[in-house]
Amino acid sequence: MDTLASLRVFLSVADLRSFTAAAERLDLSPAMASKHLQHLEQRVGSRLLNRTSRSVSLTETGALYRETVRALIEGLDDVEARIAQTTVTPRGTLKVSLPIWMANGAFARLLATYREKFPEVQLDLGVSGRIVNLVEEGFDLALRVTAKPEEGLILRKLQNVLFVLVAAPAFLDRTGRPTAISDLNDSPLLAYSPVAGDGRVTLGNGEKATPVHFRTVLKSPNETLLLLAAREGMGYTVMPRWLVHDDLADGRLERVLIEDVAVTVPFFAVYPNRGYMPAKTRSFLDFIAAELAKLEFE
Repeated sequence: MDTLASLRVFLSVADLRSFTAAAERLDLSPAMASKHLQHLEQRVGSRLLNRTSRSVSLTETGALYRETVRALIEGLDDVEARIAQTTVTPRGTLKVSLPIWMANGAFARLLATYREKFPEVQLDLGVSGRIVNLVEEGFDLALRVTAKPEEGLILRKLQNVLFVLVAAPAFLDRTGRPTAISDLNDSPLLAYSPVAGDGRVTLGNGEKATPVHFRTVLKSPNETLLLLAAREGMGYTVMPRWLVHDDLADGRLERVLIEDVAVTVPFFAVYPNRGYMPAKTRSFLDFIAAELAKLEFE
């Protein structure tokens, strides 16, 4: 049996805590994955994993073995990638985690352009408001606004994301357009619940940052629902400029107090800390970084 393949199976099972998940990732049957582990355990003369019908965990020997093996495999992958760097064609399934607000027309157009350039890459995009575990859930990459990544991950800053205050024109015609931030206090808010569920929002950057206490009329962790409610004239909402780009251009929404309330937040690519990055991942990361740098949604 191929010991190198067995080592890769062992690392996947150890990371995912599942023979089934590891087998799916490596395009093997669970039975074959189990045979690879048996081969390694016979080779080293020690049990590497504790297995039950419901869980898989590392033994003390397995934990030590994993750290040593991981360094060796990553070193081998890195050398092979450098040798083949000029000839590797990005291909395969790329699994990326995205925040809900990236489900917008502007980003979809970038994805279409990427696929034209790299037609052998299949995109598997997980759109969610939660922070996924990249290793355990098999994601190659995540795009997110974050102040601090999980341990063992690295960041690459892509761009600053501009968050703006918007409302429907009909709502503003009915309630009046504010002329100062203080006019917003006790105004109806469609709140992103993980950040501003109680209606307390700080608007503006740096010295212009001003706390406002809105009156929450709807809260949700789903930015798309908040956007739809804003279109219906239910109140104000704070949105990434990317998400409302088309709504502002078409007049479905208006920006409010443009110079005073905008908030800029750094946006990162987050990925496992390893020396080797597959061609599919690097091509997507470099493409998105270059394209986002061109966008001007200010």
